[in-house]
Amino acid sequence: MDSSSDDRTGFASDENAPIPYMARTREYYAAIGYTTPYRWAHYVEAPFQPLRKPLAQSRVALITTAAPFDPAKGDQGPGAKYNGGVKFYSVYDGDTSKLHDVRISHVAYDRVHTSAEDSGTWFPLPQLHRLAAENRIGEVAPRFFGAPTNRSHRVTIETDAPEILARCRADGVDAAVLVPNCPVCHQTVSLVARHLETNGIPTVVMGCAKDIVEHAAVPRFLFSDFPLGNSAGKPQDVASQAFTLELALRVLETAPSAQTTVQSPLRWSVDPAWKRDYNNVAALSAEELARRRREFDAQKEIARNLRETAA
Repeated sequence: MDSSSDDRTGFASDENAPIPYMARTREYYAAIGYTTPYRWAHYVEAPFQPLRKPLAQSRVALITTAAPFDPAKGDQGPGAKYNGGVKFYSVYDGDTSKLHDVRISHVAYDRVHTSAEDSGTWFPLPQLHRLAAENRIGEVAPRFFGAPTNRSHRVTIETDAPEILARCRADGVDAAVLVPNCPVCHQTVSLVARHLETNGIPTVVMGCAKDIVEHAAVPRFLFSDFPLGNSAGKPQDVASQAFTLELALRVLETAPSAQTTVQSPLRWSVDPAWKRDYNNVAALSAEELARRRREFDAQKEIARNLRETAA
């Protein structure tokens, strides 16, 4: 069947579908020399905790994989290269009554099609405060929580998720909104959401990696078909960010059961060509793959030294 036939039917291009991040990531790391495939967290059932009270009476917590800006740790600005020196390895929290500069240079967001200039695309704390002022939610929890982007499922499940749960309970949290950035970030917050939900706290994940989140089987998921790093809306587009958070809250309120996914109607662009680029080994030369392997090894060494120092 030729393309003219597709034109007559009005079908979308096959390219206009969610990016297969798990497959892309496996192929990418194999291409740069890491031959042991990563096992993504996989469940076929999910816990589910209905809201115990209306959102207008609920204390809502924000959970992020963004890292606090540290000027001593190198470039973390818009378009910065991957900076493993900024990674954090323990849960942290921040006072939600204050302004925070949290960034995503330490994770693999889409650096081709977005530049991380607007933190509103990954850290919707100002939007939550607006909704609290409008009585859409009862209040913002006194702290937000940083979830370490950990490739170890065991560390996330046995250490980080229970720590976040303990802090949520200490703050009297009624519900949580989780916002990931990179592929592993999406797995991290999915595992945290499952743990919170198992222990009585309703959650909604706002994310861009549909396959990873659904593979992990979360209770509620708002999928935005945007480049990684934009889970909370489009950059420099406050209306998009407001709409995205509002839609996430509606999912939190109205999901009928576990594993409810709602796709945002917002589109990144009419042309789906941007989906070709992220970690697509078919588009990378042998020289580029070799260069990326050297950079990855260097960043691994930085991260290893940081972990040892923290220990």
